[in-house]
Amino acid sequence: MFSNIFFILWLIISSCGFSTLAMTTNLLSGRHLRVIWPRWSGNPKGLWGPLKGGVVLEYLSASLNFTYEMVPVTENILEPQGEKRGQFNYLWDQQCDLVINDITPPLYRKKIDFTTPWIFAYYGLLIPVEYDTANIQAVVKPFQWPVWLGIGISIVCVTASLIFILRFSSRLPTIRSSNTKVETITNNENSRNREKNDEVLSDTIEKQSSHQFLYVIGNLLSQGGPCASQLLSFRFVAGVWCLAAFIFVQAYTSTLFTYVVTPINPPLINSINDVFESQDIQLLIFKAAPLNVFSSEPNATGQFLKLGNKLNSFTNSRCNLISECVKAVTPGTKNVFVDSVNYIKDLIRQDFYKTGKCKLQLAKEGFMPTSVSFALQQNSLFTKSINQGILELQQTGIIDFWDTWFRPMPPQCNGKNTQQSAEKKLAPLSFKNLTGAFVLLAFGLSLSFLVFLIEKIVHFSYN
Repeated sequence: MFSNIFFILWLIISSCGFSTLAMTTNLLSGRHLRVIWPRWSGNPKGLWGPLKGGVVLEYLSASLNFTYEMVPVTENILEPQGEKRGQFNYLWDQQCDLVINDITPPLYRKKIDFTTPWIFAYYGLLIPVEYDTANIQAVVKPFQWPVWLGIGISIVCVTASLIFILRFSSRLPTIRSSNTKVETITNNENSRNREKNDEVLSDTIEKQSSHQFLYVIGNLLSQGGPCASQLLSFRFVAGVWCLAAFIFVQAYTSTLFTYVVTPINPPLINSINDVFESQDIQLLIFKAAPLNVFSSEPNATGQFLKLGNKLNSFTNSRCNLISECVKAVTPGTKNVFVDSVNYIKDLIRQDFYKTGKCKLQLAKEGFMPTSVSFALQQNSLFTKSINQGILELQQTGIIDFWDTWFRPMPPQCNGKNTQQSAEKKLAPLSFKNLTGAFVLLAFGLSLSFLVFLIEKIVHFSYN
């Protein structure tokens, strides 16, 4: 009985103690903080920082019960560079208590406290949207060049085989009859008759031989044609060619449709590996970006080493301003800008609202996951409280949802056309899809006209 009473009293005292401890751990309650957020309206425009920093600060202020004031800044860098001050100088000089920015903790380790990461993202590649180009190669793309070469050789071989069988089989009866008959000098009339028959037979063979090429091509184009001979060997070759031509035609037509309707403006690259493997792609990066600092270190390894080598392989790869890098990413160029994927989405959206067109796009694959934190003064009393508030904020899942508010990507820049999706109509093929067929037709007509002129010139020269 007494043991149960003592147990209940112990639970009450423990719960009161835990609640008192939870209240005392929030050292921010009732405090007033001086905060730097580069995108604050009181700062000059063009400073780079998290777009969602303001709402995160409001949430932390409400949940942790503190007030704040904004510290105006003009610096667009974190650490000082030479004589230029950085935003960290305000922490070191105790002019600021909290810096709301995208800070990579492994990069800055001295004289600063970092919060738990509040965003987990990755790096992306900003590339230009390529203009539509004529789909000239769609006619030949279904087969690789060895297949086209094999088809050409097959046409020549089959045509030669048919002509050989036709000529040899027609001469064979004449040779056999000449061996069995006794030649008589006085039988001039029979000799003349045989010569006439041979001439008629030769003319017939020549005409039939010239038709064999058209017969082979006709089967390949699904036109067919009469068989010139009833010989088993001739019909066997013709039958094998008909079967092979059927396979070629079916394989070509079934694949041709895919290449006719395939996008005629493929992206410049799909991943960072395409940048490393291509010698023509020039990689651009913001000089003050953490990724540039990582890749510039002498002991860099892995992708950092590859990035550093790629950046060093071209001049002017490191931009003083992000706007300089973005201006260089234009259609027709081989320039690619690398930055955090969230910032790249901001650049795409800003360019669309400025020009009314989607001239920039995000590469298909990102790389190198990263996390960013806020910064406080070294050994700050508020670090644990800020961490607690950020963890509670992450549990709500609202950080990712805020992107739909602050980064509403235009549907056109996401590859989605709202009008077409609403109408649900198939787009007809354009002239650019079938340019290859029209080019082939123009080439054939021009060649035929040239041959016609040559024939006329030869005819007039003999007459």
